[in-house]
Amino acid sequence: MLVDDDEDDRDFFLSVLETIDGSLQCETAENGSIALRNLTEGRRLPDLIFLDLNMPVMNGKEFLKEIKKHKHLENIPVIILSTSSDQATISETARLGAVDFVTKPNKLSLLETRLKEIFANPTFIRG
Repeated sequence: MLVDDDEDDRDFFLSVLETIDGSLQCETAENGSIALRNLTEGRRLPDLIFLDLNMPVMNGKEFLKEIKKHKHLENIPVIILSTSSDQATISETARLGAVDFVTKPNKLSLLETRLKEIFANPTFIRG
């Protein structure tokens, strides 16, 4: 799942996923509120959540706090995907439960490389 309010960023992300593996499926949401609603409606849960921080309605930090309140959602790995690279923000999101932090690269090839690293890491995949 990708939670990001920027349509271009969602399109770039989905394009890179298609390049990596056409069989990967990725649901998207424009903010944390929509994502939380989708996750709590009993749909199939994602293996990973990629989460932007700066979004309207419910931002990424608020979403992290809320997802940890739900027993069936609390163990889904959340990876921050943000334009921020501030160390205080990285530390805070880790304390809130994020398992990784990726600063959005300015090139698709860099995003592809980083996503390949993430998908190759078995600790990010729920069992």
